Amino acid sequence: MLTLEGFAELQAVMPEVEMREDSSLEGTVAIFPKTEEDIASILKYCNEKMKTVSVSGGGTKRLKAGEEKADIKLSLAKYTGIVEHIPGDMTVTVKAGTRYQELQDYLAGYNQKVALDPSWPEFASVGGVVAANDSGPKRLGYGTARDAVIGLRTVYPDGRVIRSGGKVVKNVAGYDMNKLFIGSMGTLGVISEITLKLRPLPKAESLVLLSFTREELGDLRSFACQLLDSMMEPAALELLNPALSQKLTGEDSYTLAISFEDVESSVAYQEEFVKRNKPENSRLKILQNKEARLFWKKIYSVAPVGKPMVEPPLGTSSLAAAALKIGVVNLNVIEVAKECQLITEANSVIAEAHGGLGTGVCQVVLRGACEDISKSISYLRDYALKLGGYATVKQLPHNLQGEIDVWGEKPSYFFLLEGIKKKIDPNKILNTNRFVGGI
Repeated sequence: MLTLEGFAELQAVMPEVEMREDSSLEGTVAIFPKTEEDIASILKYCNEKMKTVSVSGGGTKRLKAGEEKADIKLSLAKYTGIVEHIPGDMTVTVKAGTRYQELQDYLAGYNQKVALDPSWPEFASVGGVVAANDSGPKRLGYGTARDAVIGLRTVYPDGRVIRSGGKVVKNVAGYDMNKLFIGSMGTLGVISEITLKLRPLPKAESLVLLSFTREELGDLRSFACQLLDSMMEPAALELLNPALSQKLTGEDSYTLAISFEDVESSVAYQEEFVKRNKPENSRLKILQNKEARLFWKKIYSVAPVGKPMVEPPLGTSSLAAAALKIGVVNLNVIEVAKECQLITEANSVIAEAHGGLGTGVCQVVLRGACEDISKSISYLRDYALKLGGYATVKQLPHNLQGEIDVWGEKPSYFFLLEGIKKKIDPNKILNTNRFVGGI
């Protein structure tokens, strides 16, 4: 806990930096740096005084491992802005606290975009998206943050600033240190600047919705295999279970959401492929451009957000909510969706699930009583392990924080992760308990 004397000392060391007592946790100071030098000074002070630091941007992933205790909350909410944009090179360098949607809106003026689709883009910070390696259904066509990031500036716990990668797409010099920090949940350093490669905005976007009854999942599997083996290039091939499909499309069925992005002729050609080859009893609906983007916007806001920025979904305000990420072999997403629907139909928990048939990554939201959510998490984790996959908890209701193992069993390579953490952050001041095995 930071004492009054410690707070006064902080103010004396950094008089120009905004800071105040954090209302969510007594004895914690919230600090809002505006420069990289401010971030370095704060971390250096905390490292020397052995004060723990919780780092946040937009706060959308703040409950990843429960609301951890810390002496200081380092918020990058005011460390924002575009550092450099070179349209001809199709690269942009941005400060970590910049809201993701604000960056996309700016780039749209140049007919460009960052090829990532994280959850809650209007609230998420670019640094948070990168630190969590967040991605959505269009991961199939876009890849992940590790594919989009070409350079980082990171502040180490001792205040040193390092640069990894570069500012050009074709950069092959030295080790790819970017990947060390991407997905590390801020446990190794505070990402201050990110350089991203860009793509042109597509001329046309189409969303094909194919609906299947519970008895037609064999046809769904066969069609997905046919599409993946074809020359078609969907940006997303996402399966929604009936509980989620009902909410988003009005169809109480398993729904396959297929996204195409390209020039109009290419999009039209791929739509025709789906029309020609879809199973006979499936029901087809096509949404174009604005309507397609609105659908994906709904997908990105399904999961509970890390702090109460928005109203809960209609009819769920009294329900606790948790979110899981489940990874399995690609087509086993169908099995995960089926299990989630069985949980829903048992009337104990509403399990809304969607997953990529080309990526094997599923997102599951559980809504209900905390006790039932806890049981469902244990069940789905065991089920994922049986399929040779994994399940991690992305969000938890307050009553379950600290009671559920967020990451599951430690992997065989845990000693490597632990060694890296010890080397870079020996005093363990940064984002304690926010990564695998309590790192």
